[in-house]
Amino acid sequence: MDDFRNNRPPLKALSSQKRDIEQIYQKKSQLEHVLLRPDTYIGSVEKETKQMWVYDSQNGMVLRDISFVPGLYKIFDEIVVNAADNKIRDPKMSCIRIDINIQNNEISVYNNGRGIPVVIHKEEKLYVPSLIFGHLLTSSNYNDNEKKVVGGRNGYGAKLCNIFSTMFKIETSSREYNNCFSQIWKDNMQTAEEPIIRPSKGEDFTRVTFKPDLKKFNMTHLDKDIVDLFSRRAYDIAGSSKGVKVFLNGECLPVRGFQSYINMFIKDKEDENNEPLKLAHEVVNDRWEIGLALSDKGYQQISFVNSIATTRGGKHVDHVTDQIVAKLIETVNRKSGKSKIDLKPHQIRNHLWVFVNCLIENPTFDSQTKETMTLQSKNFGSKCAPSEKFFTSIMKIGIVDSILSWIRFKQQTEMDKKLSSKKISKLKGIPKLEDANDAGTRNSLDCTLILTEGDSAKSLVIAGFSVVGRDKFGVFPLRGKMLNVREATHKQIMENSEINSLVKILGLQYKKKYTTIEDLKTLRYGKLMIMTDQDQDGSHIKGLLINFIHFNWPSLVKLNFLEEFITPIVKASKGSFKRAFYSLPEFEEWKQETSNYKSYKIKYYKGLGTSTSEEAKEYFSDMKRHRIKFRYDDEDDDRAVELAFSKKMIEARKEWLTKGMEERRRRRDNGEKEIYLYEQNTREVTYKDFINKELILFSNMDNERSIPSSVDGFKPGQRKVTYTCFKRNDKREVKVAQLAGSVGELSAYHHGEMSLMSTIINLAQNFVGSNNINLLQPLGQFGTRLQGGKDAASPRYIFTCLSPLARKLFPPLDDPLLAYQYDDNLRIEPEYYVPIIPMVLVNGAEGIGTGWSTKVPNYDPRAIVDNIKRMLRNEEPLEMNPWYKDFRGTVVKVEPMKYVINGEVAILDEQTIEITELPIRTWTQVYKESILEPMLHGTEKSPALINDYKEYHTDTTVKFLVQMNESSMEKVMRNGIHKEFKLQTSMSISSMVLFDKNGVIRRYESPLDILREFFSLRLDFYVRRKRYYEGMLEAEALKLENQARFILEKNDQKIIMENIKRKEFLKILIERKYDSDPVKAWRKEFNIDQNEPDTTSNNENEDIENDDKMPETEEEKKHDFDYLIDMTMRTMLRENVQELLKKRDAKKSELEELKRSTPEMLWEKDLDAFLEELERVEKNERENALKGIRPKKSAKITAKGLKISNLADIYKPSELADRIEPKIDFEKYQPKKERVKKSNNNKKDKKKNNDDGDVDEDVVELLPKQPVKKLKLKQTTINFGQKKTNDSKMKKDVEIEKKTTVAATSSSSTTNEKRKSDEFDDEIVGKSTKTIANKKQKYIMSSSDDDDNSLQLLASPTPKQPSRRVRKVTNYKQIFDDNDESDDDFHDNDDNDDDDDTVESDDLYEIDD
Repeated sequence: MDDFRNNRPPLKALSSQKRDIEQIYQKKSQLEHVLLRPDTYIGSVEKETKQMWVYDSQNGMVLRDISFVPGLYKIFDEIVVNAADNKIRDPKMSCIRIDINIQNNEISVYNNGRGIPVVIHKEEKLYVPSLIFGHLLTSSNYNDNEKKVVGGRNGYGAKLCNIFSTMFKIETSSREYNNCFSQIWKDNMQTAEEPIIRPSKGEDFTRVTFKPDLKKFNMTHLDKDIVDLFSRRAYDIAGSSKGVKVFLNGECLPVRGFQSYINMFIKDKEDENNEPLKLAHEVVNDRWEIGLALSDKGYQQISFVNSIATTRGGKHVDHVTDQIVAKLIETVNRKSGKSKIDLKPHQIRNHLWVFVNCLIENPTFDSQTKETMTLQSKNFGSKCAPSEKFFTSIMKIGIVDSILSWIRFKQQTEMDKKLSSKKISKLKGIPKLEDANDAGTRNSLDCTLILTEGDSAKSLVIAGFSVVGRDKFGVFPLRGKMLNVREATHKQIMENSEINSLVKILGLQYKKKYTTIEDLKTLRYGKLMIMTDQDQDGSHIKGLLINFIHFNWPSLVKLNFLEEFITPIVKASKGSFKRAFYSLPEFEEWKQETSNYKSYKIKYYKGLGTSTSEEAKEYFSDMKRHRIKFRYDDEDDDRAVELAFSKKMIEARKEWLTKGMEERRRRRDNGEKEIYLYEQNTREVTYKDFINKELILFSNMDNERSIPSSVDGFKPGQRKVTYTCFKRNDKREVKVAQLAGSVGELSAYHHGEMSLMSTIINLAQNFVGSNNINLLQPLGQFGTRLQGGKDAASPRYIFTCLSPLARKLFPPLDDPLLAYQYDDNLRIEPEYYVPIIPMVLVNGAEGIGTGWSTKVPNYDPRAIVDNIKRMLRNEEPLEMNPWYKDFRGTVVKVEPMKYVINGEVAILDEQTIEITELPIRTWTQVYKESILEPMLHGTEKSPALINDYKEYHTDTTVKFLVQMNESSMEKVMRNGIHKEFKLQTSMSISSMVLFDKNGVIRRYESPLDILREFFSLRLDFYVRRKRYYEGMLEAEALKLENQARFILEKNDQKIIMENIKRKEFLKILIERKYDSDPVKAWRKEFNIDQNEPDTTSNNENEDIENDDKMPETEEEKKHDFDYLIDMTMRTMLRENVQELLKKRDAKKSELEELKRSTPEMLWEKDLDAFLEELERVEKNERENALKGIRPKKSAKITAKGLKISNLADIYKPSELADRIEPKIDFEKYQPKKERVKKSNNNKKDKKKNNDDGDVDEDVVELLPKQPVKKLKLKQTTINFGQKKTNDSKMKKDVEIEKKTTVAATSSSSTTNEKRKSDEFDDEIVGKSTKTIANKKQKYIMSSSDDDDNSLQLLASPTPKQPSRRVRKVTNYKQIFDDNDESDDDFHDNDDNDDDDDTVESDDLYEIDD
């Protein structure tokens, strides 16, 4: 039917004449068919215009529109590809020559590869060259079973060139057949001359010369476009054929390999930043070579399959591109942070310029023109798997940045489309907006929108509108702090209703630039005024709003679009005099200048809500004073805003904050005035000044709230709670909610109560991973390790009180010497406490502030105490590893600032394991839901690994029994059971950032750095305390002596108080040489605050009662006899004299004893008292833990298949379980250079060990992936209800090789507690001793290079009675092949480490101590 349709004559012709059947149905020869339907074989023979890469002799490779005939290009390409294919057949081929003679319309292609066999084909009776160049459908590539990587396939190829040429000549020389062949065809292969055969001389070669039949292509000559296209193909061959020199018209092309070829395309091209275009290139293997560059014109590809230019790509290009796209999507998603971008592969491809040169076995194409390769990747005969190095390099050539820029542009466009607003007079749907009457009208330029901090501040503004009117002013309340749009994701901005509302209210458009006053007229408001509290949080809100405008519309900042409305923070009044202060430093200066400031009424304004409506009217009546304009000066203002809010400026921000803290500390120490922004005559401020003088205060406050002090380990909230508890000195329980109220009252806590109650709860928590020493007692449910404290009860239902250890760590004797702070004339907590040990090391710390974050792990308090005692003896402190109370896992040091934390796991039988400890801060509930549940049910990425699990943990202990089949057990043992079950985490100490004693942030390199700094400060504090109490005891003794003398003289009538004026009586006391109150005098001399009680004074209450009595004369100012005058009648009895003198003598004895003590002795005494109390507290905790878990012993209790003799035993680690030593890849945590160096050293050590025949057994076991042997252990049977166990099989004892390994020495690993619960030790003494009665034993004694006895204290912090319970430690090295030597890399080569006191045995047991 197709032939009928194609040969059907026009209807008009049929009507005029009738054609014969022979004319309608015709048969053509193959040659005639090719000439009649050329598009089927060589493509179109009509000229078409297309954008293609061509070689221009002047400009090199250029992409331009050219007019060419695809058919002509194709016949040339067939000859060129044949020449390149010969390189595959003959690897020695080194040259291809292409000559294009435009004048003679003649093209010649020569190669010096192996010649065509010059021999007669036995079946066809023709010379082989005649057969393959002069007869259609002849080829050497018809055997599909033979895998070839050449371009020819279908048997047309060069014959098509012959058919479409007026002359076609083939010349070849074959030394193999010792003949040289030459033959010419003319008239489109219709005429063939006789071949000329002569003896071969010289090297093999093949040359094809032809004159294309230009008439067939509707051409008269070879024009420039087609010649440039031919020339580009010459360069293609030079780039895609390895080891071949290509000559074009006698000139050797300057291309050496594919990379050189790619450089011709990207040469002199620039990316978006006007930087030279970069190339990522890799020779993947002998068949694949790829390159990648950034494309600015959408997806581009230049590819070759067996030297064929696949101009439209194909499966081979997709194979490479898809891998690149997948990696780029992963990287872009990671770099975009929280912004979850739904990127499509085609969006990534639009940024790629891919270059591929490959060899494919028996490739297939979509047509004879071979523009698209269609063979499926599974049939390529090879794989292209780029290395990680290549993928790393593609991230550095600008593609990722280009994609991110495109994403931002797309998001900006979307925001402009959906969120931008237009100028309209009335807005709908924006709650709480009080719009100005003239907003959005022609008078909008004069309108001001006031943004307030909360609804109460809005009410204040509404009250002020009664003064200024509502035509020109509108108000809109903000809900807390605005989003930092500079670092926010597109989704966050789109979904932020506050930002969207603000854009609509102002009439802003995202893409528009507001550079002139006329542009401002297009807005609904001409000014934006910010009105917030006059504190640091208020400054932060102002800064965020400035950042919002500056980031989106920087030109508005230059038009002075922003203003602020300031209100007083303090007011002083006296009679008709009133003065407002807008910053605390200004108020402090006024106090220093005003001697009688105490006679003024001082009122602090904590926020806008403190001001009354009348005061609001006052503010708006004086707009000139309260309205502060933001002024833009130069680029320094831009840099200041970016410094404060840009993520890219983190390091610069740290430096800025550090310099600010140091400058304020310097000014305070030198008594200089503080720098502040708002003075009495301030009317405008620059953005730079606002950032550097005002916003920096918030940043510092944010750091103070988030990062603790290195001295006491407290953040301000924790310090306020501790101060309140000390001040209340409650011995009774108090509700957490009630205590929070007291903290707010006594320490001026200004933030939310929920946050404060959370702080109190955190101080009382004592589960594993929280506090090593909790300063408050958890009387109720304060949270457990099940959910990491999130399961705490409501603060209304739980009680707390001070721990007995609190006052041992923070001695009351220190209280008078602390530097207390003041807030609103109220004395609050000190700048920092000075405990007897650095609490920041005891309980650790975590926090994220502005510019800094901190993470300090917990350390053993006993190890800290021991190190302090060493330092008191002028000895160097010992290294400390992180330590967590009641943690039964291990902490192993893998590099100077990194540790690996291991949980505990043991094997019960062939299919069951027991998990009895999780890594620190891996909570039990979270572990079950995120680790075990996916392992049980499987996920999309990984199949199910375990069959079942059971839970036997309590609120303080962990115990999972996990069942899996034998193949799964072998897999997890091979890969490392701790790794597979996520029982291994890492911890870094590289971000121990804390405030030092001077209030300046600094980074500490190690816990010993913190300890050394603390030691110096605390020792100086003891020196100061000793000096203070020496003077205080002397003053108290003198005071008692004066009081005793006063009683005697009063009773002897030497002093008469009756009927005498105060002034005269004071004169009598002075004449009789009575001392002015010595206690008050000493405290004043020592600069001790007189407004608070001295907790060490016997008459403290009397002192406090009389502190407010102001002397009336100069004489009275010099002398203070209130301690005598205010004595009661009862104390004036004569018998009280002896009592007072006894007290005096006691004070003197105490003074002498104090003088005999050194500061070091005082410190050591406090440390001993602390340790004694710590022992008592921990003993009580252990006793309480045992209460209620000792049920009466019965015969045998069966709990779901687990046979036990005591129900409490089910929650403990199983007695006979085989503990698995954690496998740690130490090399992974070391720098690359060290790994290489260590590898070389290990090779030497390995050789040495082989020579000596000795193997060091004190190694950490690192097991490679090896085939696993069957593991059969005699253990307790666990019935999971899924698989019945053959009892007889389980009773068999299978011998296992007893090669054992000591895991990690005490210098690098800390085992916090025994793996099994100490609280159960007393119950199992008899049972466990029977277990080992008849076995040879090997006891492991941990040793270290340092023989100091104090190391034992560091390694074993709690001196407890050794348990007789013995646990079997199986070294699972025997599971693997015996000839494995991979552990050589981790031998300890220290010759001095020979202290391992062991006895050889068949079994190895570890005794918990």
